[in-house]
Amino acid sequence: MAVPATAPPTPSNLRRIVAASLVGTTVEWYDFFLYGSAAALVFNKLFFPESDPLVGTLLSFLTYAVGFAARPIGALVFGHYGDRLGRKKLLVLSLLMMGGATFAIGLLPTHATIGSAAPVLLTVLRLVQGFALGGEWGGAVLLVSEHGDAKRRGFWASWPQTGAPAGQLLATGVLSALTALMPEPAFESWGWRIPFLLSGVLVILGLWIRLSVDESPVFKAALAQAERRKADTSSAEKMPLVAVLRHHWRDVLIAMGARMAENISYYVITAFILVYATTAAELSKQTALNAVLVASAVHFAVIPLWGALSDRVGRRPVYLVGAVGVALWMFPFFALIDSRSFGSLLLAVTVGLIFHGAMYAPQAAFFSEMFATRMRYSGASIGAQFSSVAAGAPAPLIATALLADFGSSTPISLYVIAAALLTVVAIVCAKETRSRDLTAIEPDDRQAADTEALPADARTV
Repeated sequence: MAVPATAPPTPSNLRRIVAASLVGTTVEWYDFFLYGSAAALVFNKLFFPESDPLVGTLLSFLTYAVGFAARPIGALVFGHYGDRLGRKKLLVLSLLMMGGATFAIGLLPTHATIGSAAPVLLTVLRLVQGFALGGEWGGAVLLVSEHGDAKRRGFWASWPQTGAPAGQLLATGVLSALTALMPEPAFESWGWRIPFLLSGVLVILGLWIRLSVDESPVFKAALAQAERRKADTSSAEKMPLVAVLRHHWRDVLIAMGARMAENISYYVITAFILVYATTAAELSKQTALNAVLVASAVHFAVIPLWGALSDRVGRRPVYLVGAVGVALWMFPFFALIDSRSFGSLLLAVTVGLIFHGAMYAPQAAFFSEMFATRMRYSGASIGAQFSSVAAGAPAPLIATALLADFGSSTPISLYVIAAALLTVVAIVCAKETRSRDLTAIEPDDRQAADTEALPADARTV
């Protein structure tokens, strides 16, 4: 039986909860994207100097992909303990791990100083980043989803999603400013370290805000009921992973398919674009960074709007608009970049990120609503992060290899379109979730609460 509804949080409490999730995800995405931008711009020279430029870039992106490989492991570990111990504790840990690894990259000796040990240490720190981010996303979106107003869950849960463009905006902005103000030799020598070291300041700010919020009331109620049941029956509770695979395997597959277009398109648009614009289109680093910078600001602004729309029309229709839009935009995207003007480059990236936002905004609420409370952290994290290994991890690497082999953007466009088709299939197979009651603790409870429309006295979560 579902637990009683919890009292709705006050507006000030809800804003603080949203701020805690948003600041933390911004810091963690800043750290993650900073690495991706640096991989495209300087790591190929600093850590793989014996390779030719394009091969060096491929090797640099390979270490970038390693971070994604660690994300499913982070999802399993953080999901397990997040469902057992609570969302807040794990969010604090993930922030400390991510910030510490990023700060250490800023202190890392290069290949010229310690030889082959440099890329090895870089890879280890990238693994720590990926592990932390694998556990961050699920906890951040659940903390908001389980606190917020059920009728506006899509809107409120979309705010942690804006941490991605905010982190991208911050990382790209810092790099853009440094490349504009510093001579290239100075930037490649020591200037690239500055944004990594700044992560330490951002982590302190994120911790201060995160430590001030309460644990999810939905999780507290679910934990209390689980403890009562354990005392009454003397039976051990199933591991969250086992429960997810038993009750929610279909939802996990849908979440993985839903992420294919969202993940691949994002890293092609924001990470690979720095390679394509500076090599095939022969634009400057500064021009490419500025385009991503401005487009990321637009991306940040549209995500809550898409989230609010998903509260009105449903998660699936908004998600489908994004997947189909990205597929249709890929050929114009590269054609605009090939025109070699800043205005065309900016239009290409901005429209691409607007379509991406239509997938990314409802994703937080959509994935949260798929799973019962005591396995929600595990289910949402596994569905989101396991797909990143096949989607976001190799996307810049595959795109760079296709460009090197074919010398054309056409195969890259077809690659993104194929991912979009997979996402469309996954969303078509999914059930609409916006009316689901997150207070359901067990799978049967959740199914009983799954109706087609929100009741007039919809409970808060």
